[in-house]
This record gives sequence, structure tokens and C-alpha cells, in this order.
Amino acid sequence: MSPFSPYLFFVLFFILLASLWWLSWRIGLLIQEIVYLSTGSDNLAMVILFLIYLPGILVHEASHWLVARILGLKTSRFRVWPKYTRNTIGLGSVTVSSGGVVWDSLVGLAPLLIGSALIVLIGEQVFDTQTLAFAWRTGRLLDGLNFVVTGLAQNPDSLLWSYLLFAIANAMMPSASDRAPLKSLGIYIVLIGAVFVLIDQSGRNVLLLLDFLFGPIQLLTGAFFLVAAIDLAVILLLLAVRELSKLLFSR
Repeated sequence: MSPFSPYLFFVLFFILLASLWWLSWRIGLLIQEIVYLSTGSDNLAMVILFLIYLPGILVHEASHWLVARILGLKTSRFRVWPKYTRNTIGLGSVTVSSGGVVWDSLVGLAPLLIGSALIVLIGEQVFDTQTLAFAWRTGRLLDGLNFVVTGLAQNPDSLLWSYLLFAIANAMMPSASDRAPLKSLGIYIVLIGAVFVLIDQSGRNVLLLLDFLFGPIQLLTGAFFLVAAIDLAVILLLLAVRELSKLLFSR
């Protein structure tokens, strides 16, 4: 019998998603801090961050554009270049006409949804992250990690694919403007969920829904775990580089 309940994966998935959000924010700050310490230029720090995340930024903005076009919304001003906007750095943007709360929310979530799908695809096809998720569920996480690390060492393109995972994952998080329509949508979802629970007091339909979602969540969890490990390794490297920069460039 598995030492982990399958439903634990849903909790683990949201923990990893929140962790990736924080790691993305932290990595962005560290990159800018290191470049600023080395050069004293805010603009160069912004450009370097943009160049590092470029593949992910292209996916992010293209996702907005693609979903908006599929939903029949007008798009304009497709920009992929950094600029300061209201004391924040904007690495790209697409102007999309409003289509209401639901349509706007789908457009705002598009980078996260498409980015996650690409992460799963790369993780599964290149690194076999489903094995990692299965190893976690069966209590053999060390065996799963060993399998993935061995695969990384044997794959000559592993560094390139790891970089693509890193860039896509750290650029797919919704920006402040992307999140704006999600507040109203979240209220609707909570209300619908409450009605659903009241109607289905036995919980049978909820369990059926969780069983239906378990496969995709397991794939996402394995891929997110690998990305989180990459991000942690990058953060440790950046912290070391930051301290070295302080020693070399402090005045």
C-alpha cells in the first residue's frame, strides 16, 4: 500500500506552485542585485534579467495573444522588451480588449496554463518526471531523484532543457495586470463550489472529480518538483555570486 494518500498530491501541487512563485520573485531580485552591484546600472540589470528569461517571456506573451485570439478578443501592441511601469519592471506586454470576467481571466491565466503544459511536456519527454512523482507517492523519492539525476548526466542536452524549464517556469507567473480579473472569478468559483458541496453532501462527486484530476496533477507535481530543484540550485549559485560581487565591487 502506498505510504502517501493520492490526495496528498493536490496539497503538494499547491505548495510547489506557491514555492515556484516565491522562487521566481527571489531569483529576479538576486539577478538584478548582482548586475547592479557589478555595474551600478538599473537599466542594465533590467536588460540582463530580460535576456535570461527571454524564452519564457516569448511563451508568456504569445500565450496571452493566442488565447485572446482563440476567444475572439482583439489584440494589439505586442511588445517583448523590458521597461519600467509604475515602479515595476515589465518584460513584455500584449494589449487585449476586454471580454468580461471569465474571458479576461482565461487570457490572464494563459501563460501559467500553457507554461505548465510545456513544463510537463519537457519534464516528461526529456527527464521522465512522472517517475519522480510516482517514486514520491510510493515512498521511494531518493530512488526517483537518483533516476532523474542519472538521466541528466547521460543526456548531452540536459543543460539546455534545464535552462528552458527554468526560463519558462520563472516567466509564466501572472503579472499584477494578469491577476486583476482573477479576484472576481475567484468569488464566482467559491460560490459555485459551495453550492456544489451543498448539493453533493455525500462527497461522492468531489471524490470523482479529484480522481479525474489526479493524473494531470501527478504529472504537474513531478515537473514542478524538478523545476523547484533547479530554482533552488540557481538561488544558491546567485547567493554565492552576490557575496562575491559585494567583495569585489563594494566601495
